[in-house]
Amino acid sequence: MGQFDSRTDAALAQLNDEALSETPGGEFADIIGELLMLVGTGGLWAVAGGSSNLLLKIRKLAGASYASNLVYTITAVRDDLADLYQRQEVLRGRIDSLRTNPGFAEAISALALRAMQTPVKVRLKRLAQIVVNGVKENDLEAESLDDMMRAAVELKDRDIELLGKIYNSQVRLLGSYQALSSEWSQQVAMSWPNDFSFLDTPDNRDARGSLARLQSSGLVQEVSTMMARTGRAANQPYGLLPDGRKFFERLQGIGARK
Repeated sequence: MGQFDSRTDAALAQLNDEALSETPGGEFADIIGELLMLVGTGGLWAVAGGSSNLLLKIRKLAGASYASNLVYTITAVRDDLADLYQRQEVLRGRIDSLRTNPGFAEAISALALRAMQTPVKVRLKRLAQIVVNGVKENDLEAESLDDMMRAAVELKDRDIELLGKIYNSQVRLLGSYQALSSEWSQQVAMSWPNDFSFLDTPDNRDARGSLARLQSSGLVQEVSTMMARTGRAANQPYGLLPDGRKFFERLQGIGARK
């Protein structure tokens, strides 16, 4: 397995101990360099865009908690890559080539910056899943990754849960209709009252806030219809957008996907 052997595990454990004892203003850039090597990017900082500025920002911003967050996130990337490597032989060549893939180096750079924005472990895990599933799908396009990573650290658990319900209800529509077309809007409006009537219960008063956050992230879109003007959450249809489908699918655990 190469980069996924026991020596890597030992190095990650040692780095975790060191990161937890780091003081603000410490040599955080050195930790990042070590972590990048552990996930197979080698010395690609030289070709990753804006690497010098990134390192400078990290030196200024990093402290003990940031280091711990980054260790956790990179460990998750490493573990998910190892799982993917083991499960799908056809992808082993792609994973082995990550050390010479500038797109992967840039993805890790973006992940490092996002990991400093939240101490919440589930959100850090989302970042790892977005990167690793990007490797799986051979899609590490920088702008798309940045949008998904921003949503990963900003959305709340209940937002993601609601997005999952919308995904399960509507993903088939994106295979049959063009998003935002009149036919798509009509189908969304027709299915919404049956699938999302629960949003008007007292336990779901925050549903409108979740829907607003999902829409502001570009994952869903409110559908305006004549029957959706009562002001009640259950009667305000929201349709799953292609970016919402992609984002939700990228959040799925490697072990749970074929």
